[in-house]
Amino acid sequence: MDTTPNAPVDHAGLETRYGAALYRPLPVVVARGEGAWVEDVEGRRFLDFHGAISSVNHGHVHPSIRRVLIEQSGRVAMTSRSLRNDVLGPFLRDLAERTGFPRSILMNSGAEAVETAIKLARKWGHVVRGVPDGRQEIVVFSGNFHGRTTTLVSVSDTAAYRDGFGPLATGFVKVPYGDLGAARAAIGPDTVAVLLETIQGEAGVVVPPEGFLRGLAAACRETNVLLMCDEIQCGLGRTGRLFAFEHEGIRPDVAILGKSLGGGFVPMSAVLADDAVMNVLQPGDHGSTFGGNALAAAVGREALRVLFDEGLIANSATLGRHFHERLRSIGSPAVREVRGRGLWAGVEVARETGGARRFVDALLARGVLCKDTHTWTLRFAPPLTISREDLDWGLDRIEAALTEAA
Repeated sequence: MDTTPNAPVDHAGLETRYGAALYRPLPVVVARGEGAWVEDVEGRRFLDFHGAISSVNHGHVHPSIRRVLIEQSGRVAMTSRSLRNDVLGPFLRDLAERTGFPRSILMNSGAEAVETAIKLARKWGHVVRGVPDGRQEIVVFSGNFHGRTTTLVSVSDTAAYRDGFGPLATGFVKVPYGDLGAARAAIGPDTVAVLLETIQGEAGVVVPPEGFLRGLAAACRETNVLLMCDEIQCGLGRTGRLFAFEHEGIRPDVAILGKSLGGGFVPMSAVLADDAVMNVLQPGDHGSTFGGNALAAAVGREALRVLFDEGLIANSATLGRHFHERLRSIGSPAVREVRGRGLWAGVEVARETGGARRFVDALLARGVLCKDTHTWTLRFAPPLTISREDLDWGLDRIEAALTEAA
């Protein structure tokens, strides 16, 4: 062990040596961030089009959220839910007023929130619908990514998420994403909910066909089944609306939030629903020691305020139109399809290119951070605070990388 003062630290080597080999990160060691930019330990600056997978919608180290974090950490950070704190109630009220859902359950990770929604749907189906306990079914969709718990990998199509982690969970019926007829046919007498990502993020920013969500909402109403929208990546302004489901004018029975709910500072997630759904849960049915802790509640409350009061949703809508116009105008044979909404895009590359990772590397060399997903897609999610100037700077380099490296 080198104890020499100011000795260089092999950050990648330490992570590889002492951490589980779960990721293949880009060769960048971030030391600081501000707004849409980050700087690595070598002093190199990068424009962040990765956005921590929609976790930093507010930008890196947003000043007012940071101020609230510091102030709250000096008062009280953690009490568990065995006690009340003076921050949680106001945050729950603001969350209800901002989203239009009167009740919420606060958790920590997105996967926890989806698991919570599944439990909520099963309990509702048993108590309200009278489905025998153990027979409740939930319709899910191909290409989904809801998390990596044992339950959630059970509904995944990706072999790496499933293999070796059996026995897999039952109680799910999977149909093709975007296929309304198949979804309707899958709803049976024991179906209690339909669960989907409003826009599929990990699959490559896949937007469902126009009318699919409206048809799905109607099918759920007709059969008295809960519609549950996973908005962990696509919610909180990412697509130019507070929720992505608003683009089709629907309102699900349950909405699931995560990632940027914590303002880019703390892990935080939420399950939102009306009284008629949420009130099936009683004390002891569910909970989380850290869910709704004072520090997270204070940060989440300020993150919501910033989202609305500083016009982040409107910025995503306005710059998002420009973003997609420019991406679609790239005249490169490498580009097979451009998908997405707002400041969120998936650029699928042609099979002849050999895959998206080479373009990730080309952009890294040009000072832009992004990530590939499912081999063929570049996924872009810049902070919603990004300026038009910085957005165009990044788009110029994306166009160059896709054209020159094709």
